[in-house]
Amino acid sequence: MSAATPVTATAPAVTPARRRGGAATARRRTAVVGYLFVAPVALGLLWLYIYPALATFVLSFTEWGPFGGNTFNGFANYVAVFSSQTFWRSLLNTFGYMLIGLLVIPVAIVVAALLNKPGLRGVGVYRALYFIPFITLPVASGMVWKWLYNGEYGLINQFLGVFGISGTYWVANPATALVAIGIVQVWSQIGYYLVIFIAGIKGIPAEYSEAAELDGAGSFRRFSHITLPLLSPSIFFCTVINVIATLQIFDLIYVMSQSSSANPAFQASQSIVTLFYEMAFVDNTKGPATALAFILMILIAALTAVQFRLQRRWVQYA
Repeated sequence: MSAATPVTATAPAVTPARRRGGAATARRRTAVVGYLFVAPVALGLLWLYIYPALATFVLSFTEWGPFGGNTFNGFANYVAVFSSQTFWRSLLNTFGYMLIGLLVIPVAIVVAALLNKPGLRGVGVYRALYFIPFITLPVASGMVWKWLYNGEYGLINQFLGVFGISGTYWVANPATALVAIGIVQVWSQIGYYLVIFIAGIKGIPAEYSEAAELDGAGSFRRFSHITLPLLSPSIFFCTVINVIATLQIFDLIYVMSQSSSANPAFQASQSIVTLFYEMAFVDNTKGPATALAFILMILIAALTAVQFRLQRRWVQYA
């Protein structure tokens, strides 16, 4: 009687083609899951940003009727905007607010460096005090500062009077209104940038400063050669955000300069956004107003692109 021959089961060989097919299926499945997660954000971006921008661009070439019925008028709205002296004055004022607003960056850096000194007591209290103006409504801040700037009973003029200095009607004087409002803007934004710079300074390894101190470097030299270069990414971010915000300043001007085109101080402190408000909702010239809004959007995008281009020269990423 012959013995039975054992049978050994073998797994089917996996060909390279099947391996590639399985990997491709896994990649497609991963891509689909990724698209599903990104879809809500992408749809929100399209609906809240891209669509309004495109709609503004299209409407800027139309003339708005009092009861609807927009008609195409070519570049007439842009010609009306660029031929207006009020536009150019508002554009210069807006750049003035931008330059004044940039002063908050060095101020916040210095304050952040002082609050990061070892052994300083009450740091939490100081941070809270600096941050309170940022979380205060701009309308409320504007009303309080308008009272402080008052030419008759304002505290600022009373303080100057102690030293024999005669004050002025700060926000009612065309010569001082823009600077006065710009100072309030800087004051209200210090807390926001202070938090960012404090976090950035704390993220710098202490070994760098300690090694420089052992080599004989003083406080100022350590700050200028170590802290500032390593803080440059935060400075760049704050600069971009600050420029975008100051180019759109509206509420402080509207509250503090009485928001009246008959007020000389309002005309001297008017920004692009306040001009847009006057054109769209006071003069009811919505066609040129949409053209002005699109011009402002292009201006913000261009300045932002220039800043990103120039960051390669001075921003140092660790």
